[in-house]
Amino acid sequence: MSKKTGPDFISRRALLRSAVSAGAAALAAPALAQNAMDDVISAPRRGTWDDQFDARTASRTAVYVTSNNPVLGPQGPANIQQAIMDYQQIVANGGWPEVNSGQRLRLGVVDPSVQQLRQRLMISGDLPREVGMSSAFDSYVDGAVKRFQARHGLPADGVMGEYTIKAMNIAANVRLRQLETNLVRLQSMSGDLGPRYVMVNIPAAYIEAVENSRVALRTAAVVGRIDRPTHTINSKIYEVILNPYWTAPRSIVEKDIVPLMRKDPTYLARNNIRLIDGRGNEVSPESIDWHAPKAPNLMFRQDPGKINAMSSTKINFHNPNNEYMHDTPQQGLFNKLMRFESSGCMRVQNVRDLTTWLLRDTPGWSRQEIERVIAARQNTPIKLAQEVPVYIVYITAWSAKDRVVQFRDDIYQMDGNQELALQTTTGIERPAGSPDEDLLPQ
Repeated sequence: MSKKTGPDFISRRALLRSAVSAGAAALAAPALAQNAMDDVISAPRRGTWDDQFDARTASRTAVYVTSNNPVLGPQGPANIQQAIMDYQQIVANGGWPEVNSGQRLRLGVVDPSVQQLRQRLMISGDLPREVGMSSAFDSYVDGAVKRFQARHGLPADGVMGEYTIKAMNIAANVRLRQLETNLVRLQSMSGDLGPRYVMVNIPAAYIEAVENSRVALRTAAVVGRIDRPTHTINSKIYEVILNPYWTAPRSIVEKDIVPLMRKDPTYLARNNIRLIDGRGNEVSPESIDWHAPKAPNLMFRQDPGKINAMSSTKINFHNPNNEYMHDTPQQGLFNKLMRFESSGCMRVQNVRDLTTWLLRDTPGWSRQEIERVIAARQNTPIKLAQEVPVYIVYITAWSAKDRVVQFRDDIYQMDGNQELALQTTTGIERPAGSPDEDLLPQ
């Protein structure tokens, strides 16, 4: 074979060399520590907007954050220990600068504070230092901000909004202590978790279905608010109920449903809630005196269907707190940044994907059969042929891929630093109540 020469060969070789260089710079966190910043700051200016635009950068960098490596498991402690060493180096070299700006920084803005932003992102490994220092918020900075946002569970929009700035301005030594706190949590979960298991990470508000040490499914969740938290537990999923009934707890009947019936006598009928006596007979709402001193001693049971509080699915696991996973008719909740709104139970996005995965080894329950039964609106409890372990954990910092360190807000204030709670613990707290309180049909 003849040896290639000429411009085509040179350009290919140069392209490969630059790609490898950029990739290595993005992943080598220690090389981005403070002691490297003198070289960056004193380097020749790379210009501003016109020669710092790469339309592919923004879409590329945030993708690097995702991984099919699970948060838990045997590699978890080793990965976070590497992150601890990286952050120890960053702290030893002075940490990172605070980012401040009088204007909202985003793609296209030119402002002196962008230089601080570049320095901050270089130190944490989100921006390759080869892109140089400039006052321009170019596509490289845009991609780096999106990568930072993705690592912190924020919408990856590239805009330096309030929550992004708050997360970015948490000091490196605080983040180091957060990593050390979570190392202990991960070490406690580094044993044999089983070939198939489900993990719910409360601060991240998402669920992983893990098989053979790889994430088979990752989906968003809504978990308990701070005054009614979801409990951490190691348990086993034993049952899936398609088209579940929802039975209102006595406290909800007394506090909410009876007053609603006094205001609107059609409330029960509109929400497909039936009254059942102790013999299993249905009782007409019109026969009840809703202004009596005590609520009627009846079961308030909502029929299966689209408006059911648990919608298509309920997933039961052994626990003493009456908590479970379930579908919801309020799918818009999964688009929210702060998905800490339940009374302890966990709403699951794409719950049918999780159900299919759980029932894979239970004969007769293909995806097609699951969909058929849901469409029939028939209440159907299904015992799993083999119970699947579920680990509901509280992990606010971890690393699952190539030194890509993830942080989440300390929603339940368990990390020992109020600063780490950030935005998710603000707002008006609702009073504690039943785990089913948030399911009350409106």
